[in-house]
Amino acid sequence: MQPFTFNTVRQIVNAPGSALALAEHCRRLGVQRPLLVTDPGLMAIGLVPPVIAAIEEAGLVLTVFDQVREDPPEETVMAARELAASAEVDGVVAVGGGSSMDVAKVVATLLAGEQALADMYGVDQVAGGRLPLILVPTTAGTGSEVTPVAVITTGATTKAGVSSAVLLPDIAVLDADLTLGLPPAVTAMTGVDAMVHAIEAYTSRHRKNPVSDNLARQALVLLGGNIRTAVHNGADRDARANMLLGATLAGQAFANAPVAAVHALAYPLGGHYHIPHGLSNSLVLPSVLEFNASAAADLYAELAEIIVGAPVAGSAEAKTTAMIAAMRQLIADVQLPATLEQAKVKESDLEMLAEDAMLQQRLLVNNPRDVAFDDALAIYRAAYREVA
Repeated sequence: MQPFTFNTVRQIVNAPGSALALAEHCRRLGVQRPLLVTDPGLMAIGLVPPVIAAIEEAGLVLTVFDQVREDPPEETVMAARELAASAEVDGVVAVGGGSSMDVAKVVATLLAGEQALADMYGVDQVAGGRLPLILVPTTAGTGSEVTPVAVITTGATTKAGVSSAVLLPDIAVLDADLTLGLPPAVTAMTGVDAMVHAIEAYTSRHRKNPVSDNLARQALVLLGGNIRTAVHNGADRDARANMLLGATLAGQAFANAPVAAVHALAYPLGGHYHIPHGLSNSLVLPSVLEFNASAAADLYAELAEIIVGAPVAGSAEAKTTAMIAAMRQLIADVQLPATLEQAKVKESDLEMLAEDAMLQQRLLVNNPRDVAFDDALAIYRAAYREVA
């Protein structure tokens, strides 16, 4: 066995209604003046106001920053930091999707020291500590509540990541009740996103480890076994809870065995076409799996029965083929677009997308098979139209 290090969150609280007990968790961390980070959409639909009311009724002095948008730019991070500093907050709570949690991670770190945001980008560049941090996901997908990474938009089509164990929160609170109202399309996109996290962690060329492997497999059991129910019967509390836990387990897995080519090819789709991240992953996943099959068939075969949901006979190659077919069927069953063409991507842009994908070397190095420009272009072309 290769030596490995596994880092994760200090505590996970998994219980329906647990978001209404955030004041108790704050007090255990010594927080009396928390900043709550969220987005205007969650405020508008009434998801976050009860959480705010519960914190305030408990006597904590709460400051709310509710202006996070998808793919948050540096300006949003700095606006949240300035509000928090002026309010003299002593801890940070996020209630939202990956964007809100990423902003909260960075703000909690900025508030604890003098380091500039620009100096934090990269791996292990954070020089100081952070304020106490609690993360509460409202989607079952990103896994950001248990990852040491925050992604911030730095330009018109560019993003940069802060990757440091300092960003791991003190507590991740999983309250499935917060996900009951998610629309079917969002449920589908975030669910497939989480499945991609698990699959890529399991086949990661670097830092693959037995702890991540077991988390990835259990994540796929929960996600694959519940995503159809969660999409088509969103009020099913058990399915929602299983999806939320599955996404968290997948987050723990890929936080320690990093993702690869699916994400590398998905990011340009988000940057140029503003396609949601989970859908971007879904659009390229089957074609990347087919590309990787020659190098990763043995590993894909180990996941085949979980994803197919039944015993699969035959060689590793046959099991891999069955697994890929099952993922294509799952994507169809949850009614996501199956091709780049259906997602309104221009065929004339595929070379540009491939060029941008090659900039994601930090991800491509984790892929089980080397990816050159011509390979990336071939994958995009394969993902462009329906399989004959």
